[in-house]
Amino acid sequence: MSPGGSFLRPVMGQDEPKADAAAPAGAAAEEPAAAADAAAPAADAAAPAVQSRSFLAYIWNACGWFWGPAFLLVSFILVALIMMNLLQVRRDVLLPAQFVEEFEQKLNAKDFQGAYEYARGDDSFVARVLASGMSRLSRGYEEAVEGMQEAGEDENMALEHRLSYVALIGTIAPMMGLMGTVQGMISSFDKIAMSAVSPKPSELADGISTALVTTLIGLVLAIPAMVFHSILKNRVQRMVLEIGMVSESLMGRFAQVGKQKSAG
Repeated sequence: MSPGGSFLRPVMGQDEPKADAAAPAGAAAEEPAAAADAAAPAADAAAPAVQSRSFLAYIWNACGWFWGPAFLLVSFILVALIMMNLLQVRRDVLLPAQFVEEFEQKLNAKDFQGAYEYARGDDSFVARVLASGMSRLSRGYEEAVEGMQEAGEDENMALEHRLSYVALIGTIAPMMGLMGTVQGMISSFDKIAMSAVSPKPSELADGISTALVTTLIGLVLAIPAMVFHSILKNRVQRMVLEIGMVSESLMGRFAQVGKQKSAG
């Protein structure tokens, strides 16, 4: 056997124990990693679970026992007022075409008493105006026109009076939200003042939530109230103008009759 071969065998034999010694070191290095992997699920299980709740539940909890019912009551009143005014401020209610047609037919037939009784029996805006005017015809046409104007002003005031409550909600809703904002901020600052250490953000979240949510709800109520008030007010003004033109046109028949009697 050559000297080179006898030299290689001892060297190779010396490398094998080193490899065997390195194997336990690698296994020892893997043990902490395995322990860390096993500890990760335990840490996840120990972490507090995030509570989930609906947006409406969050809004109600943020408003509290006072602002929640208060805003709910105001919202119901607002919806009822808007629906009532939308149903009231309509042409079929204020200026029904059927009434105008039948009233004009009675005037054409010279049935003035029948026209007056027909106007008194109807509950529309234009009927009340015409009935008020015809009740003063005995005093002259000018008195009849003045009576129609007074009746028209009274009916217009009644419509605007009902509509004013919508504007009132549009005014006070932001003020209610502002009051809730002030209350929420006072609550948060009170916790800061009464705490010996710096309070956690979660401890201040209730007051801040009350402040922001009440402001939001106040605006949500005020904006539709202002929009519907503007729309309904314009509709009332347009209908009142049209009713005035129609009633004056119908009562103009009596002015012509008075002139004919004076000429005769």
